[in-house]
Amino acid sequence: MSDIAVINTENYGAMAQLMGVASAAPAKSKSSTLPRLRIWNQGVKEKDGKRSVEIIPSGYYRLECPDEGKMYFAEKVVVRPFLQRFMYKKYDTASNTYVKTCMHDNLTVDLKDTVGGFNCGKPAGYIQDFNALSDDMKDLIKQIKRVRVIVGEVELINPLQENGQPADLTVAQPFIWEIDNKSAYKLMGEPFSQMSRQRKLPIQHKITLDTTEQELQTGGSFFLPEPSLDLTTASDITDADQARFANFLEWIENYNKYVFEQWDNNKGLHSSQDETDAVDAILGDNVFIDVDDEDAA
Repeated sequence: MSDIAVINTENYGAMAQLMGVASAAPAKSKSSTLPRLRIWNQGVKEKDGKRSVEIIPSGYYRLECPDEGKMYFAEKVVVRPFLQRFMYKKYDTASNTYVKTCMHDNLTVDLKDTVGGFNCGKPAGYIQDFNALSDDMKDLIKQIKRVRVIVGEVELINPLQENGQPADLTVAQPFIWEIDNKSAYKLMGEPFSQMSRQRKLPIQHKITLDTTEQELQTGGSFFLPEPSLDLTTASDITDADQARFANFLEWIENYNKYVFEQWDNNKGLHSSQDETDAVDAILGDNVFIDVDDEDAA
């Protein structure tokens, strides 16, 4: 095993850098099948005669396990984060796919993306006058989402199968969670900020996750994570943890290699020098912007 993939709890600085929390503050191939965690806002329904009956409520956590071809649900989960990374992504309606950047341990650098550009088209720099941008650039910036990527192990409390029946899932499962909702992004940053302030490594602590319902003006609703970090108990690091941590790092590396390959194949195909010059003319210091519908309003 490579020395860099060995978890050393006595070397906080080096391990925090690898686990993506060194700068936390309050403010093998791409086809690898890590189970994906998310909050499922649609619930699960089945037909009962002429009616649709909800068998799993909206707001449950869903773990999609591609290797098994199964999905599991739970109202509450407990995650043990091994590491976090950051990226940008944007949905491309023309190709019906996501444009994504490589993953990094912070968003203060330009990140290569899958269409041969950087940051999914989001310019680097502080925009002093957002309204001075072209309408096309404004719309583009609003479409691009910051993503907090958490990778680790998750325990599903009282898990259910997709048919609503209890699931035999008694051990913690590996997972990846791409958090792109702005509010959820900030909420899930809080536990990492707490650990960073107290110089605690994520892998040694667990976060219990419930959900809270948020009402929409349209009359609908959606759910946000409600994290509760336990800093009173530190998990021991086992040989299995060491191996899983190395595998997670390799998964991230292979994902980034895929993005770099796509960038090499597509570089120069989607750039517009006129648009870049127009943005550069109103940029200030070289820091990343964060503009969305709320900010623009």
